[in-house]
Amino acid sequence: MDLGIDGDTAIVTASSAGLGRASAEALADEGANVVICGRDPERLAATEAALSDLDGDVVGVETDITSKKDLETLVEATVDEFGGVDHVVTSAGGVPPGGFVDLTEKEWYGAFDMLVMSAVWTVRAARPHLEASEAGTITCITSTTVREVVDDLILSNAVRRGVIGLVKSLSRELAPSVRVNAVLPGAHETSRIEELVEAAVERGDHDTYEEGLAAWSDEIPLNRVGDPRELGDVVAFLASDRASFVNGACVPVDGGRLRSA
Repeated sequence: MDLGIDGDTAIVTASSAGLGRASAEALADEGANVVICGRDPERLAATEAALSDLDGDVVGVETDITSKKDLETLVEATVDEFGGVDHVVTSAGGVPPGGFVDLTEKEWYGAFDMLVMSAVWTVRAARPHLEASEAGTITCITSTTVREVVDDLILSNAVRRGVIGLVKSLSRELAPSVRVNAVLPGAHETSRIEELVEAAVERGDHDTYEEGLAAWSDEIPLNRVGDPRELGDVVAFLASDRASFVNGACVPVDGGRLRSA
């Protein structure tokens, strides 16, 4: 299926690894020019090089997404390089695990900046360009924890829900010129899950990596964890005109693990 985004310009935050990178790859594979970002210059350069053979141009800009100034610079660099912005995909790294009694106020504020304010700052900077585009879209990558809480992940459970409120509000405020949606990923084989599985093997919880990875699929009806690109393909679809009547949606990409409607 031709998504019709060839030649469009997209910004994907926190995209030097994980689901952000997979989303950037999917967009560039469809011919979109993509600006990726991350804090680690070496990893960012490696990702830029790895995606250089795709149909769209991929440019890396070193960015701390908890910095308003950095995100404004990211948008400015995108406009300077490609002349505008058609699509914004907000992604963010993981926040510290723990229960209510485990976490400090500083960690709560840090999670809010990482998960919510990074999206707010990116959208604020990009909004005039998105509204000037004939194809403006915003897609926020959050988590299935906005629907069903996970034990010992209270920051993700509580703070990520602010992104959904932002998405639903923006889908009304920015329409009809800009469509706004969210994707809710479940377990995907990102570097984060790889680290958790390897740690479990080292603790003796599992004999092999494959056994540990399989344990993550116990509650997933499709009986496996996702490939990050499967999430990226949904992000690319939501950015396309094929999804032209999809607005304000929160789309789970979790293999059916969520039990809530």
